[in-house]
This record gives sequence, structure tokens and C-alpha cells, in this order.
Amino acid sequence: MSTAFLLVCAMCLDAALGEPDWLWSRIRHPAVIIGNVIGWLDKRLNQGPQRRLKGAAVVLVLVVGALVLGYALTLLGPVVEVIICAILLAQKSLVSHVRDVGEGLRISLAEGRAKVAMIVSRDTRDMTEAQVARSAIESAAENLSDGVIAPAFWFLIAGLPGLLIYKAVNTADSMIGYRNEKYREFGWAAARLDDVLNLIPARLTGVMIVALSGQWARWSEMVADARRHISPNAGWPEAAMARALNVALAGPRSYDGRIRDLAWVNGEAPREIGASEVFRACDMLWKVWGLALGLVSVWVGASFIF
Repeated sequence: MSTAFLLVCAMCLDAALGEPDWLWSRIRHPAVIIGNVIGWLDKRLNQGPQRRLKGAAVVLVLVVGALVLGYALTLLGPVVEVIICAILLAQKSLVSHVRDVGEGLRISLAEGRAKVAMIVSRDTRDMTEAQVARSAIESAAENLSDGVIAPAFWFLIAGLPGLLIYKAVNTADSMIGYRNEKYREFGWAAARLDDVLNLIPARLTGVMIVALSGQWARWSEMVADARRHISPNAGWPEAAMARALNVALAGPRSYDGRIRDLAWVNGEAPREIGASEVFRACDMLWKVWGLALGLVSVWVGASFIF
């Protein structure tokens, strides 16, 4: 069976079942296991001299381990490959978490803050309704790329080994890839490799959002916003999503009690938004998923013809 066909099956399985609580309440999710390994290495190696070298060694261990494990798992057959791929995609769970923020805002601002705190790392206690909505939409755009399109891309390109390598590096970046005193050196390799692995998927995600929203005339604006973004990759889907929904995203926000004056994305658009825009973002998440599924399905069909 082709990798493209396995990916179609995995995408459909993830969209249908997501991450069932009954399963992950009994066994540990693979991403949790990867995180535990990274946490263990962090505690033992992120100290003393040569932290950058130690951090690079951690990334090398993760990549080699993921490569070997991915190859071994492929020997168990295509059914196992589909199941693992579906587990490591995050379409249904992403939509569910973002939609929860919208539902929370419909109940109360406090409920919206509580829900968005589950998906973002910024301070949420004093957020306005618009800030809660923007945070949810920004998370939706970024995680559409990181949690759906990028894993699917690397599975399509390099099978299960490629997918596991991506997930290991992406998890490492989310845990140790910060630009603070503790991780600036130790997490450097994880952050840089994650940037490389997301280079194409992030831009591909942006292109798909633009294609679905018909915003080609504003492509140059989107590119300019993406290049001003604090992240070399997250700005692409975020800038595309902002224009698809006609909302302003990003801007100043608080982390650990400190305000960071970040640039606005699509700053001329409305900034006072709420639950309805969050739900529209969820609709776009499914549209992009559908387009991705369609493109991979065409790949499968073409492989039979040629």
C-alpha cells in the first residue's frame, strides 16, 4: 500500500475518533512518552558548561531513536502504521479545543478564559473577550500547521519514521525551545531543527487557507505580516487565517506578568471580536483538512493511473 493511501486512512480515522478519553485514561499517549523522555534528559543535561552541545546531543538521540522506532513499527504492517499516524494527527482534538473556547465565551468571559488557558501559554486571567478570541484563533492557525499539516506532510514524504522524527523534534521545541536564560543554549538545536521541519508545512498551510478564502489579492500583505512575526513559520498560517476571517490577530500580550509588544497581524481589520469568529476559525480548520485530504486522495488516484 502506498504511503499516500495510508495517510488518507489515518486522516479519516483521526477525524472520526480524535483522541478518545477512555483510551488515554488507561495508557499513556505517545506524545506524553516523548515528553517524558525529553523532560528526563532536560533535568540531567541542562546544567554546567557546553549546554548547546548537550542540547544538540539530545536532539540527535531523539532523531535517531524516532528513526529506528519508526522503521521497526513499519514492519508490523499497514494497519499499525495507520493507527499510529492517526494518533499523532490532531485535527479533531484541535477543533474541539478551539470550539470549547467559543462555547465558553458564550457562557461567560470567565469560562472563555478558563478554556483558552488550556491551549495557550500566555497569561489569561485579565484577558478581554477579544483577547480570548484572538488567542484561540492564533492557536488554531498555528496548530493547524504544527499538529495536522506538518505531521501529514512528513508522513507522506518519509513514512512513519519521518512522522515520528517530526513529532519528537516538535515536542522538544515546545518543551525546551524557549529563548530564555534556562533554554537559550540547551534548546537551540531543537528550536532550529523545528523551524526547518516546519518551513514548508507552514507555508503550505498558509497557501491552502488563502486558496479557500480567495484572498490571493492580499498575498503580499500576508507575506509581509508573516515576515514580521516573532516566529519564522507560525506567521504564515496566522496571517492567512486573519485575512480569511477579516480579523486582526497577535498584538500585545502578557507572558509571566510581562507585556510583550508584538506586531499586529492584519492590524487594520476589526480587533473587537468574539465567539462567532472563533467558530468561523473552526470551520476553516475543517475546510483546510478537507482540501488536504482531497489533495492526498488525488495523489493516490494518480499513483494508480501512472
